Amino acid sequence: MRLPVRSLPLLCLLFLTTSAFGQKFSIRGKVVDTLSNPISSATVLLLQRSDSALVNFTVTNARGEFELKNVSGGPFRLRITFVGLAPVEESIQPAQGTLSVDLGTLTMQPMTRELEALVVEGEKAPVTVKRDTIEFNAGSFKTRANATVEDLLKKMPGIQVESDGTIRAQGEQVQRVMVDGKEFFGRDPKLATRNLPADAVNKVQVFDKKSDQAQFTGIDDGQKEKAINLELKEEKRNGMFGSVMAGAGTNDRLESRGNLNRFSKNRQLSVLGMGNNTNQQGFSVDDYMNFTGGSTQMMRGGAVRLEFSDDNTGGVPLNFGGRQNGIMTNIAGGVNMNETFSRKTQVNGSYFYSHLDQSVNRKLNRLNYLAADSTYTQDQQSAQRGTSDSHRLNFTLDHKIDTANSVKVTANAGKSLNTNKVISQTTTTTDEGVVLNTSDRNTYTSADGRNATANAIYRHRFEKKGRSFSLNANTTLSTTTTDGQLLSSNNFLVTQEKRDVQQTNHQQSDGSLYGVTATYIEPLGNRKYLEASYSHRTDRNAVVRDVFNEQSGQLTRDTLLSNLYHSNYTYMRPGLMFRLNRKKFSFTAGANWQRTFLKGRLDLRQIDINRTFENVLPVVRFNYDFSNFKHLRIDYETSMQEPGIQQLQPVVDNSDPINIVKGNPGLKPSYTHRLQVNNTLFNPGSFISFFTFLSATYATNFITSSQSIDDRLVRTTQPVNVKDNLQLNADMSFGFPIRPIKSRVSVGPTVRYTKGINVVNNQESGIVQQTLGGSVRYDFTIEDIFFLGLSSSLSEQQTAYAFNAQRNQSILTGNYGAEGNLTVSKKYQLNADFNYYDYRSRTTGFSQAIPILNVSVSRFILKNNAGEIKLSVMNALD
Repeated sequence: MRLPVRSLPLLCLLFLTTSAFGQKFSIRGKVVDTLSNPISSATVLLLQRSDSALVNFTVTNARGEFELKNVSGGPFRLRITFVGLAPVEESIQPAQGTLSVDLGTLTMQPMTRELEALVVEGEKAPVTVKRDTIEFNAGSFKTRANATVEDLLKKMPGIQVESDGTIRAQGEQVQRVMVDGKEFFGRDPKLATRNLPADAVNKVQVFDKKSDQAQFTGIDDGQKEKAINLELKEEKRNGMFGSVMAGAGTNDRLESRGNLNRFSKNRQLSVLGMGNNTNQQGFSVDDYMNFTGGSTQMMRGGAVRLEFSDDNTGGVPLNFGGRQNGIMTNIAGGVNMNETFSRKTQVNGSYFYSHLDQSVNRKLNRLNYLAADSTYTQDQQSAQRGTSDSHRLNFTLDHKIDTANSVKVTANAGKSLNTNKVISQTTTTTDEGVVLNTSDRNTYTSADGRNATANAIYRHRFEKKGRSFSLNANTTLSTTTTDGQLLSSNNFLVTQEKRDVQQTNHQQSDGSLYGVTATYIEPLGNRKYLEASYSHRTDRNAVVRDVFNEQSGQLTRDTLLSNLYHSNYTYMRPGLMFRLNRKKFSFTAGANWQRTFLKGRLDLRQIDINRTFENVLPVVRFNYDFSNFKHLRIDYETSMQEPGIQQLQPVVDNSDPINIVKGNPGLKPSYTHRLQVNNTLFNPGSFISFFTFLSATYATNFITSSQSIDDRLVRTTQPVNVKDNLQLNADMSFGFPIRPIKSRVSVGPTVRYTKGINVVNNQESGIVQQTLGGSVRYDFTIEDIFFLGLSSSLSEQQTAYAFNAQRNQSILTGNYGAEGNLTVSKKYQLNADFNYYDYRSRTTGFSQAIPILNVSVSRFILKNNAGEIKLSVMNALD
């Protein structure tokens, strides 16, 4: 049964109505110290008297006041805690018909040594608020035996973990996960959440990590990223722990993973490894996917384009819930180390290796519009095999020279060897079924890439409070060597032409980037600051590409496809910013002036490229903190997007002879305005969360893809500038618990709108794409015995073409899921997850449904259920 988008408001109303039952009375009071000063941010817990189960909680406001609403039942224990003060407890047993319980003023006493011992041994608050940090006590959220940190995060209010491992906390994507405040394998959150055991964690801290500059100067510059810190249990901080898993199945399926951690006061050492051919990923695959997609996307240009693509990188993506297409085998392992030499010096280093092998078989049927009344169809079958071996090395040194000076050095290096082999057959026909051309091709590409990046920042704090100076220098060196082979047979029945291509190619690409930024901050008094900065960057690139045609065993250089190119991008950017910081809000306004020079030369064609661009780049940022749990952020910024080196080369890439790609040396940089509004609301007492994210992006001289189709129906794609492009996005998320039935509901509508310009055969026409959708999720939990999660997401994408409204398209995508686990006698567990993907084209009548079911049963063994024997069936419905 499919649920239409219009039914989402009804579901919201139903859940809200359900949660309204049982609203009885409220509890209020005021918390002060022994001097009668109000205590803000004290944690107030309402517990069942019988079993100390958490019923509700909140924190006191700036006046020390608190109120717990919608309380029903009883009797209760009210417990108030605050760092450095002894807990306060009150017994509450309201009489029937009571609407409000006023506890009056409650005084907290200083904590003595004896009371401190009682606090350590007593019950822990499930959630504590410390200014801008929300801290969850891991022990208050039950997980199954041998669960990972990812399983633990799924239990915590305000945190969502998507099926691909992406974490969102309070509506924002988590950019990094640290362990005891230290880096863990660089900036890949999945390496921590999918490889560390949940039972090693004592607390989970969610906070907005400020920039290095803001942390040093103490001046909020508005640059923040959502981060999570995993505070380990004391015995794990000073000991060794780890886990190991291995499994085998039918069709030669194998899976294994393991990790070993040795922590002490001044040292963290972690080693992990994994391997499987079941598409299970414990790390980000961005490096690999960038390669496999990059070769087909290079020189197409543009950050966003409206285009149906055979590699499914544009147009309408089929959402498989984060799953990668095809069958993927991965082997990976690495080591991470943190060393604290002294209070002044800390070092972090990590090494990670990964091997990925992906096989994809694809069938494609594409309808192409040439004009208002002209179409043709392409049918394609392809088999792709790609491999990647990559090495990543990270190093960070943070040294405080003295109280006024510090230096931080960050270095990264990587090496990758990638291969990609594609065999495809393509047939192009008219609407009447007349064959126009056919193409059989076999391509092989091998790329060896290396890169190194270093960044050093020196910071000096003057005696005058707020005055500081920083100098940031960075450099990047990269080199890529690519070798390829192309064998294709092409028949053009329209012109009675047959062309066989047998080519080899070799390309060497070298790049170097050097940049420096100096920043000076002068306090103006009353927490107002003036910031002056100057940046200078030079980006050099050189490409040597040789293409040879092979005939009768002889190699002949193809001068039209070969190229020798080098370029030099240089920009100077002075800027001036005004900052105003207050307790509740911060405001930043200013502008940079950027002047960019581009010098390039196509040596084989004796063509010089000399361009100069000048732009003013204004910036405005406003942050308002209504409370620790309610924030409003508004950011407006502008930027220039210079065309890449591949986009500027007027050299033909004929790896697909009927879909040719070439660059454009006449490209101009695009100028982008971006406005973002982010509002977050999280009530720690009721666990109600409401997040909204709005963004608008408008670009002039937008870089998009122009397509030209000749009389043989060979398509040539080239990046070009168009007048403008507009994108609007709106995301919302509303979550709330239904405590009487131990459930939680989240609802999230989504709106996307893009207005762009399509270019076909040098004719521009408008194109509008809008998507309206939403999702609903329901979670039901009975401690660590039973869990059930139900989810549904629907979206309708409509595309309107200016050249002919009859070509407009409408596609409906649905994703319905259910997951659950049942634990019996603490020794047996049954797990199942089901996903049903439904795709429907209202324009063409195309419809496809894909059900995927995974089930498993486990038997726990050894002390504390440390061992597990599991029988799993993956894709049970085939």
